[in-house]
Amino acid sequence: MTEHGTVPVGSDTPVPHTDAGDDGYNKALKSRHISMIAIGGAIGTGLFLGAGGRLNQAGPALAIVYGVCGLFAFFVVRALGELVLHRPSSGAFVSYAREFLGEKGAFVAGWMYFLNWATTGIADITAIALYAHFWSFLTPVPQWVLALGALAVVLSLNLISVRLFGEMEFWFAIVKVATLVAFMVIGIVLLVLQHPIDGHSPGPQLILGSGGLLPNGIVPLVLVVQGVVFAYAAVEMVGVAAGETEKPAEVMPRAINSIMWRIAVFYVGSVVLLSMLLPWSAYKSGESPFVTVLSSIGVPAAGDVMNLVVLTAALSSLNSGLYATGRILRSMSASGSAPRFVGVMNRNQVPFGGIMLTGAVCVLGVGLNAVVPSSAFEIVLNFSAVAIVSTWALIVVCHLVFVRRTREGKLRRPSYRLPWSPYTQVVTLVFLAAVVVLMWFDEPAGRVTLLCVPLIAALLVAGWFAVRRRVAALAGE
Repeated sequence: MTEHGTVPVGSDTPVPHTDAGDDGYNKALKSRHISMIAIGGAIGTGLFLGAGGRLNQAGPALAIVYGVCGLFAFFVVRALGELVLHRPSSGAFVSYAREFLGEKGAFVAGWMYFLNWATTGIADITAIALYAHFWSFLTPVPQWVLALGALAVVLSLNLISVRLFGEMEFWFAIVKVATLVAFMVIGIVLLVLQHPIDGHSPGPQLILGSGGLLPNGIVPLVLVVQGVVFAYAAVEMVGVAAGETEKPAEVMPRAINSIMWRIAVFYVGSVVLLSMLLPWSAYKSGESPFVTVLSSIGVPAAGDVMNLVVLTAALSSLNSGLYATGRILRSMSASGSAPRFVGVMNRNQVPFGGIMLTGAVCVLGVGLNAVVPSSAFEIVLNFSAVAIVSTWALIVVCHLVFVRRTREGKLRRPSYRLPWSPYTQVVTLVFLAAVVVLMWFDEPAGRVTLLCVPLIAALLVAGWFAVRRRVAALAGE
């Protein structure tokens, strides 16, 4: 058995799968960076901002949805973690798709992930500009100027070094976690002391006396599932970062295992606490549920503090997207699936070309903010939704093929494994398919996005025919 776990049949000399896109990186990410990248990927604006509207729509049972969707997100990242321990790669699931599904699979995985982060990046810079307009002194500044400024700053910092990226994510995650912990401490104190909040006495009776877990019925609860899934988008980032840490076999299991309890505490715990502090109907879309509670008890500048936190979350997401696409595109460039220039590294061992391509697409988002500032966010957000579901599905399929090869004796599974295989993978794929179906009922945005899927598929087919000869030449076929 090699360090990558490959055991060729009929040979005494192991020949592990290699990926040319993995060469040349500076393995500068430390354990604390990886841990915080794992946390940052699991906590974002989906909780800080989106939970209020979802609570109002679905009621206290939203906590159950966060738990169920979090479990499937954990299955996906746990499957990716096993693949990482099989063979760490900065190309992550694109590299694994190449190994287990062939070059066509890698092509689809890579470009769909690029679509995810490119559109998410546009949404992020739009969100940053909107959050910045919360403060009156920035209101006169055009939305597109703020969006361009945010992109320029994060892009510049991302190009300096992977160590700086890790530090940024570390501190972004610290801000998010510290905010959640502080709120939960305040909420628990209010609960224990039975301190009235906006005329309501906090406690479980607010759930039972306001219509129970499902005050609006089961349908709204089912419809929020897709939004909750996308709140967990970016948990797979930890797999990309594994290629730039010195000891992935030690660091990755700890980081991935921590995701589950953090989801349980921060997402499920926060929603349960919110439901016991105020009736579900007190929360509303467009306002952070944490601001709703803190403002109700007279905490000064609660809106300013939370706006700074959601601004931090959006900056973190933009930072992660530039990082991830740079590594993914370099892996694709090495195999011929992407243009040569996206494989270019700068002197700091950062994939300059790939990061700049993603930044260039985000500049189109600056244009959207100039032309249709009120619609820019919704236009791009749903495309990232389709892309992240396809990415998660491809990770699970790659893991299925990996497990099958281990049973054939061609590979060996690491001791860190996705439990209950292959049932876990099958159930996860069914769940992801159900999420896509639910998008159809999210009118009009979700339905329009699904109607665009054939166009995306056609572009992928055309792109593959454009690069297949170069891919075959580089593969030596």
